[in-house]
Amino acid sequence: MTDEARQSSDQVYEQVREAILNGELAPGTVMSQVALADELGISRTPLREALRMLQSEGLIDAEPNRRVRVAPMTPSDLEDLCIIRVTLEAEALRLSVPRMTPEDLAGLEGYMAEMAHYAAAEDYRRWVVPHRAFHRALTAAAGDRLNQLLGQLFDYAERYRRLHIGHGPSAWATAGHRDILDACKRGDKELGAKLLASHLARTAFEVSELLDPAYEPVKLKEALEHTGAELPTRVGAPAKKTKKRRAAKV
Repeated sequence: MTDEARQSSDQVYEQVREAILNGELAPGTVMSQVALADELGISRTPLREALRMLQSEGLIDAEPNRRVRVAPMTPSDLEDLCIIRVTLEAEALRLSVPRMTPEDLAGLEGYMAEMAHYAAAEDYRRWVVPHRAFHRALTAAAGDRLNQLLGQLFDYAERYRRLHIGHGPSAWATAGHRDILDACKRGDKELGAKLLASHLARTAFEVSELLDPAYEPVKLKEALEHTGAELPTRVGAPAKKTKKRRAAKV
């Protein structure tokens, strides 16, 4: 692929990805590759590459006759994704805590301050940058290969995260991040890993309830128990109707 084609495919990837993430292309939407290429004014080669990248993120599914479908958002898909994150990210934190330097901890504090600032304004577009950096800094010392995978998993969860930030009862809360960081500062890798696992699971449980209040994430609960973490307090409580909140600024 030429540099020009690569640049075109990257631009198409970003354009279509953002349309999926912000809901312009709703889950289940079927798109013709031919029509999409015409609409974007590009050739099929960069489009195919862009669609391949989107499919690798789980954002689209291949359909017969050269059509693609925006992947549905389901509690079972979210549960599977969270099980992987809970398992890998908690272990990565255990490996990282003993290797954290004062500079690492200071950087984490900085990300926390940025998150709090943008959360107060409910500015998701800016908030997600330090949020992503915070999670990657927590596990950075575990190694590049592991963090590359964790970064991909973080991106795969973006649609669910945006749903949570708009409706979830604890979406803008920073207490969970603070508790994790405080455990890291004390050098308590086991507590930090348990708190991180519980933090990730709480988001998944809340989003699962938004998607399907009747869904029971049994496998995720089992995975959480294996980490030694406690189930988030709201799990198992009677389902409550969540008031619609002001949409996040994305």
